Amino acid sequence: MVSDDFTRLWTKLSREWRINLEQSLAPLTEGQLNVLELLLDSQPMKPSDLIQFLSTTPAAITTLLDRMERNELIVRTRDDNDRRIVWISVSDKGKTEAERGRHIRSSMIEQSLDRISIHNQQLLVYLLGKVANA
Repeated sequence: MVSDDFTRLWTKLSREWRINLEQSLAPLTEGQLNVLELLLDSQPMKPSDLIQFLSTTPAAITTLLDRMERNELIVRTRDDNDRRIVWISVSDKGKTEAERGRHIRSSMIEQSLDRISIHNQQLLVYLLGKVANA
């Protein structure tokens, strides 16, 4: 069945990418890279803003942000008008790590895609787009 084959291949590919990405990114994690990218697209953000993008709990986000702050990847600042609000932004080190992470991920995916022709790469992207928008 096509769905079984797709599931098997997608699971294998996803697992390989995740393992290779985590090893190559260290000490940065894939989750931290995702947060840095979100923040770079629309910083500053409140921790609660991240929930919709990360599909996790507020406690897990707090733990992740604590670790990122200790590693100087992000900066937390209190709102001038409402001290209850905390804003998160990317530090200079975080920007450097985000660029490094993007480069690593892009290179890894390019290596995988280089196994097939340019035409098939375009076809794959087109078909995945169809599946994703279904």
